[in-house]
Amino acid sequence: MSSFTQATAANSLQCVHISRRDRIAVVEISNPPVNALSSPVKQALADAIDSAVNSSEIAAIVLTGAGKHFCGGADIREFGQVTGPSLSTLCTQIENSTKPVIAAIKGSCLGGGLELALAAHFRIAVAPAQLGLPEVNLGLMPGAGGTQRLPRLVGAARALDMMVSGRSVKASVAVQIGLIDRVCSDDVLQDAAVQFANEIIQSGQCVRRSRDALAMSDTDQSRVEIDQAKDIALAKKGLVSPAKIVEAVQASLELPFEKGLIKERELFSECLESPQRSALIHAFLAEKAASKMPGLSVVLPTPLRTIAVIGAGTMGVGISIALLDAGYAVLLLDREQAYLERGLNAIAESYRKQQERNRISAEVKAERLARLACHIDYSALHGADLIIEAVFEDMAVKKELLCQLEKACKPDAILATNTSYLNIDEMSEGLDHPERVIGIHFFSPANLMKLVEVVVPEKADQRTVAIAFQLAKSMKKTPVRAGMCDGFIGNRMLAVYREAAELMMLDGASPYQIDEAVREFGFPMGPFQVVDLAGGDISWATRKRKASQRDPRLRYVSVADKLCERGWFGQKTGIGYYLYDKDGKNARPNPELEDVLSEVRAEAGIVPKHFTQQTIIDHYLAAMINEGANVVHQGIALRPSDVDVTLLNGYGFPRYKGGPMWYADSVGLERVLANIARYAETDPLFWKPSDLLVELANHGRSFSDLNR
Repeated sequence: MSSFTQATAANSLQCVHISRRDRIAVVEISNPPVNALSSPVKQALADAIDSAVNSSEIAAIVLTGAGKHFCGGADIREFGQVTGPSLSTLCTQIENSTKPVIAAIKGSCLGGGLELALAAHFRIAVAPAQLGLPEVNLGLMPGAGGTQRLPRLVGAARALDMMVSGRSVKASVAVQIGLIDRVCSDDVLQDAAVQFANEIIQSGQCVRRSRDALAMSDTDQSRVEIDQAKDIALAKKGLVSPAKIVEAVQASLELPFEKGLIKERELFSECLESPQRSALIHAFLAEKAASKMPGLSVVLPTPLRTIAVIGAGTMGVGISIALLDAGYAVLLLDREQAYLERGLNAIAESYRKQQERNRISAEVKAERLARLACHIDYSALHGADLIIEAVFEDMAVKKELLCQLEKACKPDAILATNTSYLNIDEMSEGLDHPERVIGIHFFSPANLMKLVEVVVPEKADQRTVAIAFQLAKSMKKTPVRAGMCDGFIGNRMLAVYREAAELMMLDGASPYQIDEAVREFGFPMGPFQVVDLAGGDISWATRKRKASQRDPRLRYVSVADKLCERGWFGQKTGIGYYLYDKDGKNARPNPELEDVLSEVRAEAGIVPKHFTQQTIIDHYLAAMINEGANVVHQGIALRPSDVDVTLLNGYGFPRYKGGPMWYADSVGLERVLANIARYAETDPLFWKPSDLLVELANHGRSFSDLNR
């Protein structure tokens, strides 16, 4: 061991590895799985850089990551804590090095990882590497010089696009915009970085600091780009950090570098103190927790290659596209040739549009379509590893179909149902192997929506559950385990808070006022807009199916039924709660709705009362939170954070507010319970507080306590 590696090894701990290639020091971050910048990592890096700079044996430094990644960013567990050295200090140390520092990038180079790379003097990356500053997704902004170095390197417009959107770029794009210097193949990264370092030494070029780059030298154009970004930030309604990012980039144009760093740190601190930051980090961690169902880590799921989808309707097409995107061979089956052809055409058209918009190449489109086979005969199913039925939501139809599928498929194939509501235990009765049946509930459009409820029936074995989770994660979905009940987690809760909206409408609030209040809170759409979009006939069929189960003591709002009886199904018919143009756009109030409301209120003896926007949202969220508590208490959801993940990813709950259970904790469970108690004075049957909510509120506890 050389004197340099001996001197630094003692201080490197195990999280930073140091080696030497002649006169080149190779400093390798080793903190699996993504080489996050924890306090020990930062300290070890600072020690290694200091030793290399002060060693007469070393002429240049290559900074890289062990394993698959360069560095995935800061350690999220340390956010808000005072740790040393700060990442900003470490970046300054690297940039101030008198010896060239070359960042050798692979896998993820995100957040603080990219800020490290920006502080280096040169950058080389493998082609698949992803570089980005996604802090905005956690309610934050770059805080270690990213807002000051990146614009100087690539220009205001490109820097702002990366930071305000949170999107990463591949190395092939990064080299074109000047973010990195070179691209190399995967298997030679370290060799190529060392060669690059030697070329720099031999050329006498020495250091080249990002803070001295001139991509914003056209100040007038940069101001135009910053002003345009201000409008984009304003459009991100409710979010704090996008505007802070734009302000920091403006400082990079108007202030000297050191003062820009101070301004960035002030703005970063403001983001750090925002409740949005804790809500967005909760959402991030909740999604990670949801995908790790207890007890499944010891199960080795069977590799999946070929997956069959039964039903070539809208849902079947969406699921097929999502599977093709994930690399699977897909068998699409429908007993009607016309439906099959229509489904195939819809899939081809989706890929044609993606190619037209430069989202995929012609080669990718052809390769994906080549993995799709269409059949009308169940005999084609024998090679499928997993079969997903996506046919009409009818118990008898689905029950008969599962029997046919079990006979047609191979002995170890998994049978999955995409049912939204139905009891899968009942559906699998009479099968020889009910342990191989699982619910995999996609949300429409299935190729775009992230949420997948993995619905676990009583007899499903661990292998089946593990395969369902494996499939969802391979499709880049967010899986949540759900127990068996009507509607599972999401649709069960939706039925309750939609009923709360209908009861407010019955009592005097207009549907337009309710929709506006819900949108103002942060949802993309209000409940009556959603009904019109989905089609009123869909929920009408559900209400008729469940009519015999309805408690006759509960107030029933018949407005939706009366609209459906008139054939007013929403966008598809041009009229529902709203009126629409022929193309289903330009929604506006339906003037005839008031007559329907007056008739229903008169029949119920209701004298309309006034609702404020705050009163509306309090009712709406109280119903959502209360039913979420019931879902957890009854074991339908494993933990409150799983309820949050479901509502965030499938039902439009604003991410920056964390989800209904997180939101309830933030306003106080005592307040939520007090609201419910007040509402129960006039409607005790609907507003029955959850036993879990009562218990937690009375003992000063929170839903978050149950996530631990």
